[in-house]
Parts: sequence; structure tokens; C-alpha cells
Amino acid sequence: MLTILENCRISPPPATVGERSLPLTFFDTIWLIFSPIHQVFFYEFPHSKQHFIQTIVPKIKHSLSITLQHFFPFASNLIVFPKPNHSTVARNPEIRHLEGDSVAVTFAECDLDFNDLTGNHPRNCNKFYPLVPLLPPSTKVSDYVSIPLFSVQVTLFENSGVSIGLTNHHTLCDASTRFNFLKAWTSIARNGSDELFLASGSLPFYDRVIKYPTTLDEIHLNQPGIETIKEGYQPPQLDSHTDRVRATVVLTQAHINRLKKWVRIQQPTLEYVSSFSVACAFVWSCTAKSLAHIGDKKGDDDIEMFVCAVDWRSRFDPPIPQTYFGNCVGPCITPTTKSTLLAGEKGFLVAAELFGKALSETIKNKDGMLKEAETWLKRVSAPVPSLSVSGTPKIKIYDVDFGWGKPRKHETISLDYNRSISVNACKESTTDIEIGLSFPAKQMDAFITVFERELETTCSEQE
Repeated sequence: MLTILENCRISPPPATVGERSLPLTFFDTIWLIFSPIHQVFFYEFPHSKQHFIQTIVPKIKHSLSITLQHFFPFASNLIVFPKPNHSTVARNPEIRHLEGDSVAVTFAECDLDFNDLTGNHPRNCNKFYPLVPLLPPSTKVSDYVSIPLFSVQVTLFENSGVSIGLTNHHTLCDASTRFNFLKAWTSIARNGSDELFLASGSLPFYDRVIKYPTTLDEIHLNQPGIETIKEGYQPPQLDSHTDRVRATVVLTQAHINRLKKWVRIQQPTLEYVSSFSVACAFVWSCTAKSLAHIGDKKGDDDIEMFVCAVDWRSRFDPPIPQTYFGNCVGPCITPTTKSTLLAGEKGFLVAAELFGKALSETIKNKDGMLKEAETWLKRVSAPVPSLSVSGTPKIKIYDVDFGWGKPRKHETISLDYNRSISVNACKESTTDIEIGLSFPAKQMDAFITVFERELETTCSEQE
């Protein structure tokens, strides 16, 4: 099914980075034991294997090397210092680059059906796993553990297409930084040099300008599971023995406008009604209804919540640059609500009100953000079922063009680790929203039925 053509290591050009380190902030350390992020971009490429080897392979290697010169943490390692004993706090982890550090890159070919993989219909999740690179194993060095942060796999579907799979440790960066890296890489790939990238003024900002209480570092460095980061540590990996399938549903601008209008009519006092909030609320309620549809009945005492990440770069006073490198997101968490309410006739309204209010309060709460950060880990890790979001329509994910056209499809494979959805701007129209889903097959069939029925019913009421 998958044949490896080449395994190689790509470094920044010699003597361009040297020895550098980047301290982690509490925005980074909260992600230390979380699952990696996996993305796969699919591109049409109706060419032969020979053409792939002669054109794509050298272009990827050359452009990635130049990009790593400017985004050195992607070629670096996460350095974690295990706690010396139970009575002391471990040293803060850091990202460290040594001359010669590199990214593991795999070139492969695959005989899977490219058209099937790039559809919106339900497809077995484990079909995608061969296209996802693993992070190389960690190593124990002296008094610390060194953990690779990034890997790449480029896979040819001969005479059909190419996929580019990316895996990064979540401690490396958030979606904003990752997209800035991809914009730089694709610009350099298209133009053959970094001249236009440098002229764009988009160099990463590495200064650690966020001021916060050191107690936040201590909280995250004492989170349960942190003791597993020692010799032989390996981040969580995808389970190929899964019954999950993935599918994509689309809410057009016309759908979204009607959903927003309906929410405003039913909830005239609700302050925050956006395309993102109603899309998430609609999917949240449809998810609850899909479980009820397949007989997974919830009792009156069953509760759940919704979680999304909010970018804080522009919300600090003064704001920090949008090119700030690393993680700079905090959770927006709804109050818990009864699952039976979400699955009920007014489930969408319940979800829209809860999520709209939570977003509004989180965005307005600039002064209290750092104070509330002390409870983030506890709240996110609470033993309450939650649906979370990966991605944002603000990032134009289909602009990731290496020089052979925009992606035909983008998939967030790391949804498979938990109850998550992806929310991105569509390729055809950036005002349309595509939602990536990963559910057990039986629930996915029910979700699609519920989604189409609820969309038709709700939108028809606005005609």
C-alpha cells in the first residue's frame, strides 16, 4: 500500500542558525503531554513517478531548508528536564537548536484511491494513517530528554496526486504560527528563494514578551502525566484498529446567514452571533442528536461542554505581534449543559446561546485572562465529555500552494484522538465553512442524516 522512496534529514543551510534556544511560556507548557497535530494536504498532480522525483522532491528539500533558516524551532528539539525529586519543581523546558539539527522527511508512493481520499463522504480513518509521518523517537541526553518537534511526509499517487503530511508536537506552536511557517515555505517553494518572503515583513517574532506569574509554569510542569516524559518517551500515536470514519460537511454563506438570522430572532438579547459561533453550535447540537438517533440515550444527569481555542496575540495590552512564534491561545469553555437539552428540539438554540456567551465573555475578559489561566488545565481536563474545535476560518488553509496549485483537500487527522471537529474556510469560497468530522461509522451516518434534516428545517423557516 505504501512504498518508501527515500528517508532523509533536512537542515537549515550551514552556519545560518547555529546554537539557539527558545524558552517556553505557560502557553506552550500546557501542551506538553497532549497528542501531536497531524495535517494532510492533497494536491492534484497527474504526473509520473519520474517527474515527481525530478521536480517535487528537490523543490521540497531546497525550499524546506531555506524556510528552516527563518523558522529554526521546526528543526529543533524540545528539551525537557525531568523532576529531580518529588519535592522540587523541574526546570522549565525549552526548544533548543544545535548546528546540524534537522527535520525527518519521507518521500513515498501509495496505491490508495486519491479521488476517494479527497472526497467529503465517509471514509475509514485508518486509510489516512500511512500518509501521516511519525515524530522520531526521543532520546535521553545527560540530564534531559530531547524530543523531535516536526516531521514531513510527501506521498505520490502516481498520475493522480500528491499528499503532504505534517506532524508537529503541540508544544512547538499553535495554528497561527504553523500557518505562518507554511506561508513562508510555500512562498519560497514557488519562487525558488526567500526574497519575497523577506520583503513581506513576516519573519517570526521570537522575543518572549508575555509577562505572567511563574506559578503558571509550576502548575503545568506538575500536571498529571508529566512524569512519563523520560527516557523512551513517545508522544501518543494514532490507533490503526479504529472504527472511526471521517467526513466533511459544508455550511455555505447562505446557510450561515439563515442560521444567524434565526438565532437573532429567537435570542434577540444574545450579544455575540458570528459565522463561527453558529457553525460550531449547529454541529454541536447535531452531534448530540446523532447520538440520540443511534440509541445512545443520555440521562437527565448527563452533561457536556464545548471548547475552542482563542488567539490572544491581539488581546494583550499592548498587543503582541501576529508573527509571535509559539503557542498563544487560551481555551474558551462553555458552562456544562445537559446532553438531553442539546439533543432536544431547541438544541441548536441552547448551543448557540451557551457558545455565544462563552465567546463574548472570553474575548472581553482581557484583564482577567491571566488570572483565569490558573484553572485552564483543570477545566480542560475535567471528567466531562466535551466537543472541541481545531482550526479557524480566519486561516485560509487552502492558500497553501507550493507551486502546483491550491490543495484539492485538507484533512486534520489528529481529530481522531478525541471528540474534535475541524472548522476551516472552504477552498471555493472563503465565506463558506467546511467542518471536518471523525466519528464511529454508525454515528457518522446518523450525523449526516440529522445535519441535512436540521439544516433544511431551520433554513426553510427563514424563507
